Formats: sequence, C-alpha cells, structure tokens
Amino acid sequence: MNSGQVRSGLIIVDKPQGWTSHDVVGRLRRLAGTRKVGHAGTLDPMATGVLVVGINKATRLLTYIVGTTKTYEATIRLGQSTVTDDAEGDITAETIAAAVTDEDIRAAVQNLTGDIEQVPSSVSAIKVNGERSYAKVRAGGEVNLPARPVTVSRFEIHDIRRENGGKLRDVDVTVECSSGTYIRALARDLGAELGVGGHLTALRRTRVGPFGIEAASTLEQLAEELRVTDLDDAAADLFPVRHLSAAEADDLSHGRRISATGSGVPAPVAAMDQQGHVVGLLEDKGDHAKALLVFAPGNEKA
Repeated sequence: MNSGQVRSGLIIVDKPQGWTSHDVVGRLRRLAGTRKVGHAGTLDPMATGVLVVGINKATRLLTYIVGTTKTYEATIRLGQSTVTDDAEGDITAETIAAAVTDEDIRAAVQNLTGDIEQVPSSVSAIKVNGERSYAKVRAGGEVNLPARPVTVSRFEIHDIRRENGGKLRDVDVTVECSSGTYIRALARDLGAELGVGGHLTALRRTRVGPFGIEAASTLEQLAEELRVTDLDDAAADLFPVRHLSAAEADDLSHGRRISATGSGVPAPVAAMDQQGHVVGLLEDKGDHAKALLVFAPGNEKA
C-alpha cells in the first residue's frame, strides 16, 4: 500500500504499554505505506491510551492538536519518590505514609487544582542548552527546570488505598489539564505537599481534545483494518467550521485574502468548500481572514 492509496486523515491509537510514541509512528508507517506519519503529543512508554496520529496531509493538523486539553486516569503512590517521578525510575527516598489521612490527600489535591506553576519532571523532553533534559539526567547530570504556568481544570480522586502493610497510600485520580502539564510532576508535587514523596505508578490518557478513548483502536485492530478519520471530518471535529462560497474557496486555495469570519470565533477556523472538503485553516486579522495553512485539492493524495 503506498501513500497515494491512503487518504489523509487521523488515526486514534490506543497506545500499548512499553511502546514509545515513535514506535507507534513506525508501525503505522508500515501499515499505511507512507513516510508521512506523525503524532500529536508524546506518551511515555509506561503510559497507555489516546495517541493521535496524522497520515499524509493531516500531519499538518498536528501542531494545532498538541495544544488541546488532555484527560488522564492515573494512580499516584505516596510514600516513595523516584528519579523519574514514575514507576520506571529507581526509588530515591521512602517515607512511611501511614499517618497521611484521606482528608490530607484531598486538601493537597485541591491545592494542585486550577491555574498553578509547575516545575516539569527533570526526565522530560524539554531541551536545556540544546540537550534533552532526560538525556542529561540519565547521564548523571542535574537539571533545574523553571516552573511554568499550567491549568489543572479537574483533579478528581476516585479511590485511596493502603498498600505495603499501610506504609504507602495509592490514590486513583482523573486529571483534566492544559497542554504541557506533566502528570508525573503532579504525582511528585502531591507527595511533596504531604511531606512523604510520591510518584506515578499507572497512567492512561483517555482524551486528547475531541478524541476520546472510545474512538481509539489498538495496533492489533489497526493491522486488521486501518481506521482513518478523513481529513475533512477531522478538521470539522477539531475546529469551528466556516462554509465558503465557491469564489472564497478559489481565492483561499490560490493564496488570496478573503473577508474575516467575524463574530469573535476563536482561531483556527476550518474553512470548508461547498463539497464539504477542508480548504485550509483561518484566523481573522482585522477585516480579512488570514490563512494559517492551505490544503491542495484532493485529500486522498499526500
């Protein structure tokens, strides 16, 4: 199967544990028969769940998907800290968490909800002087990343359990957050807030923007049938839609300006022609709409 036979669009993958996001992209390149494959937002190997993958021309949408809100199901272990802030790293400190009450945990979670300043996990892909932070840490170096603003709109506790004879507390949570929020860092900070340390033991991403886990396919399912959300449908799911006249569609496809969308519609806007095909993405600039990107006609081609 070559790239000309695969329509441009999005594949919503239920990433398996132990796979990197790059591993998934490599597998889908083989299944789709095209090199034009990318993903919107890395998931750690330990994590499972929604990974949005773009095929052919839909890879151009990925930049706009990365910034959408995300939802996660997670388990946080209180009483142990690790070098990676998750279960993949060596334990660096242990503190008996038996005295930590459910009320203490709920109060600490509340303090980490809303608009907060978060220091990213040192074992992250953030670059420090041109080098990935995780590479520097794993080579034995130290990294001090600055805090940055993130929004945790939902941090809901579902269950609190005692583990290891009551010395540890495990907390099952749902987190809905802005792009750039590290769930590992939330686990670390929850443990720090309670004075016992903490790390992440399980993580599953259940939503990226409008794409939920119910729409995701496993790699085994995709090997049987490559389920691709068409580029036109994907754009309509992701963005407000503006329906263009034939003249506007022609102008936009040839790089000419068109009138503003108006009414305070947030950018980007998916501009659709009269056949329901996405022509491009727009944002208003004064009295005119500026093209953020334009797709060539024929979504089935790369």
